[in-house]
Amino acid sequence: MLSTLARAATRRPLTVMLLWGLFLLLGFGLGTGVFGRLSDDVPDVPGTESQVAAEHLDGLDPAGDSITGVVEAAAVTDPAVRAEVRRAVADLREVAGVAEVPDPYATPGTVAEDGRALVVSVTLEGGLDDDAEEAAVDDAADRLHGIDGSAVSGVHVSGGPLLGQQLGERAQEDVKNAELISLPVVLVLLLVVFGGLRAAGLPLLVAVAGIAGAFLALFGFSHVTDISVYAIQVTTMLGLGLAVDYALLMLVRFREERRHIPDVVEAVHRTVAAAGRTVLFSGLTVAVSLAGLLVFPSTFLRSMGLAVAAVVVVDMLAALTLLPALLTRFGGRIPPAKARPEEEGRLFARLARFAARRRVAVLAVAVPALLVVALPVTGMSINLGDARQLPKSTEARQLYDAIEAHFPPGTGVSPVTVVLRPGTDTATADRIGAIAGGTTVRDLPGGTTVLELPAGGAADGPAATELVERVRELRGDAPVQVTGSAAQLVDFRQMLADRAPWAALTVLTGIFVLLFAFTGSVLLPLRTVATTLLSLGAALGAVVWVFQDGHLAGPIGAEGLGALSLTAPPLIIAIAFGLAMDYELFILARMREARERTGDDREAVVTGLRRSGRVVTCAALLLAVVFGAFMTGGFSPILQIGLGLTLAVLIDATVVRMLLVPATMALLGRHAWWAPKPLRRAHERFGVREEAPGPAPAPPQPAAR
Repeated sequence: MLSTLARAATRRPLTVMLLWGLFLLLGFGLGTGVFGRLSDDVPDVPGTESQVAAEHLDGLDPAGDSITGVVEAAAVTDPAVRAEVRRAVADLREVAGVAEVPDPYATPGTVAEDGRALVVSVTLEGGLDDDAEEAAVDDAADRLHGIDGSAVSGVHVSGGPLLGQQLGERAQEDVKNAELISLPVVLVLLLVVFGGLRAAGLPLLVAVAGIAGAFLALFGFSHVTDISVYAIQVTTMLGLGLAVDYALLMLVRFREERRHIPDVVEAVHRTVAAAGRTVLFSGLTVAVSLAGLLVFPSTFLRSMGLAVAAVVVVDMLAALTLLPALLTRFGGRIPPAKARPEEEGRLFARLARFAARRRVAVLAVAVPALLVVALPVTGMSINLGDARQLPKSTEARQLYDAIEAHFPPGTGVSPVTVVLRPGTDTATADRIGAIAGGTTVRDLPGGTTVLELPAGGAADGPAATELVERVRELRGDAPVQVTGSAAQLVDFRQMLADRAPWAALTVLTGIFVLLFAFTGSVLLPLRTVATTLLSLGAALGAVVWVFQDGHLAGPIGAEGLGALSLTAPPLIIAIAFGLAMDYELFILARMREARERTGDDREAVVTGLRRSGRVVTCAALLLAVVFGAFMTGGFSPILQIGLGLTLAVLIDATVVRMLLVPATMALLGRHAWWAPKPLRRAHERFGVREEAPGPAPAPPQPAAR
């Protein structure tokens, strides 16, 4: 397959580049439409109790969404402010699609005790189609923002569908800013690595294809499933980073081949035959790592797994088709690697020899150190989060801060909703209703009764989740269901706990099969997984220490929130595990080449690290730059994911791959490549060969174009 792709790219390079050009137009034209189709309904899990109860209530009483406005003034009871607000309320009631706008001056709890703020709530009609709802939301928000007067100091509007719209706009702005920051920095680093603009520019062209692929994949998936607002940043950062990684690996190998082969086309074929197989298996391992997300019934996790896997495939195809076509066309102008291979990677060779010679000491120091950094994971907690996750410049955060500043704690917090289906006995209903003071009761058609229990504190805080669990303990066999934000969080946590072992089994089995096919060893996959888990645990521990516990959160524009966003841990684990496999394959490919050439196991470790260390280090640095650029947006879940992936990549590329890999390989010795005879025979027949074909006579004339 790879030889077919290489021949197609070298025979018809202009055709391949034209097809990719059309793909870019689709991605940046049609694909960017995904920004208007994003969802913030992350915790929804089909089939869970909270989701079933919510759907049941919506069927009985299809209430519309609502948006909230907070008006701040020196005195909101001032006659001028009062008149302006009431004019706005009257206008809002006339907006098409608006069902109800209570008078804030006649509704208890909507005017702050300090007299400096009031809340205006706008409820939309139920059953509106998307266009009608969007028009109603825009008109209502515009009228609220139009509240003016010399005494009015500010108006903040958000909530409901407006929140998703604001998040989508923020995501689009963050992606644009991150690209503007990361692409020039990546170009400068590539110039340092390659010393020329032509060689440095090719990976960026592949990266642009990766970004277009991210947009197009998300736009396609948005027609069959909800796409989270988080997906834009995550898929774009990964698409950009992996595209540069794969192009870097291919380009370094091409320059090495050109050292001995003046013919550009032949050098491209040999590059694809050697490094192309590593790119293929790297892409497959990342995709397999993300396949673990498909095990979870969460719409969010499944859509993220599919979308990111699609982006990985696009990056892989771009590296295997677009880059060879570009090299065929322009590769003759790229200088070959310096003709001093024995001097290349001397630092990495010294590190490898040191780690191999002091293998016990290296393991005794590095492993406990990584475990200590990973310790905070034992106290990790996740929640839905609130507006504190948003940058302070966003209107949703400003509304949250205004309510926090002027109203009592818990104002506007969703209650725990208990649905009493027909057949619930009176005693059970009384016991549940007596759990919390201030319970409200609503009777719905069909004999269903709804209890709304105020929990106090945050909607997904400990008090609320404990209340959910207490109701579920008290109900016994009665047809009682609990829904609301706290119940969604409880169900999401339970879903993670139930499905995580199956997700891990799926990923580890797939990784084991791929690594065995690549190496022919059963011990190397086990060693790889063990060392990868160390770097992953350390990275996740650091994220908990910063974002949950609040240590050093300020310098990166964050704050301690007491818990991580429920989106961060599963995505960090899945993506970081795949990226670690990426670098492992880069190194193992070189080690196996050296081992099969010399037969010396220990020297193969040194040679493999010497030949791959520079690529792995540069790739990790470039990925860190990309992830760091996306952290400038200030959106806490993206900050958490970005920091986790940055640390995972850097720890894996330095401590693990440069020290633990040679130390463990030296400890295993020749047994590292061991496999039982039946598996060895299977690998000899069906396994993958990474090395390029033997040297061919070079044609006398250069084929540069």
